[in-house]
Amino acid sequence: MSSSEPSSSEIFTEHRPLLFTIVYEILGSKADTEDVLQDSYIRWSQVDPTEVDNPRAYLARIASRLALNNLRTAQRRREDYPGNWLPEPIQTASDVSDDAVLAESVSIAMLLVLETLSPDERAVFVLHTVFGYTFPEVADMVGKTDVAVRQIAHRAKAHVQARRRRFQPESRTATEIVEKFFAAATSGDIQGLMDLMSPDVVEISDGGGHVSAARRPVLGPERVARFVLGIARGELAEPTFELTTCNAQPAMLVRSRGALEFVLLFDIVDNVIQGLYAVLNPEKLATAHLSNPLARERD
Repeated sequence: MSSSEPSSSEIFTEHRPLLFTIVYEILGSKADTEDVLQDSYIRWSQVDPTEVDNPRAYLARIASRLALNNLRTAQRRREDYPGNWLPEPIQTASDVSDDAVLAESVSIAMLLVLETLSPDERAVFVLHTVFGYTFPEVADMVGKTDVAVRQIAHRAKAHVQARRRRFQPESRTATEIVEKFFAAATSGDIQGLMDLMSPDVVEISDGGGHVSAARRPVLGPERVARFVLGIARGELAEPTFELTTCNAQPAMLVRSRGALEFVLLFDIVDNVIQGLYAVLNPEKLATAHLSNPLARERD
């Protein structure tokens, strides 16, 4: 390799945002995504990059296959998960919302819908519908025939369309609603909280069996509002609250004496809160404060 040609490491780093996004959407776990990317890099480092016509496609194929294998194992683990399972939240830049397809695809609501697919359906849906790979390309990436991939894609698309909720990416209006939510929660204004919620609002908590958390979804404005007030009146020492953007939607990082206690994500559509997702599992909070570059373009 000449000094003017990029090294294997430089090539991998260049394409890492795309690889991270693909794998995270297939897995819904940042920790597992990082493991897959590490394995992908090890395999890539054993290849002479000058002999690869399209490194981006080559890397995407490696990462996708490893992610699919990982997902098959992860889904079996999640069947025994204590309480509700939520995707691991990731901080995202505000410009992610400029790409509506990307923003929806990493939202908590969509990732939960993808959890109801089989591993093959999820991988095919993500690669074809979100990232625009052709059926022959997807077939090569997941190790199946073109015909099989088309059938899988049809089933997955119908499944997702039947279950997906309307999505609106993070916006200035949404941020203002979160600020009103915070003011009402900290002042004990239950009616103020209820006024910000849709009639079918749902709250889902994920404690992972490590911390106390509601083990079933909380439904309806009054129940959700009372649940929120219970959290607000909790015994956090020296609490601080930071508004941010996670998974392309408004979020709040809640800390106690500087330690991150949980992440609260808001699903806001038509200026009302239709979903609240509280991630309290400490195993999912270790890197929740770090920003993650995402990418969907593959050319």
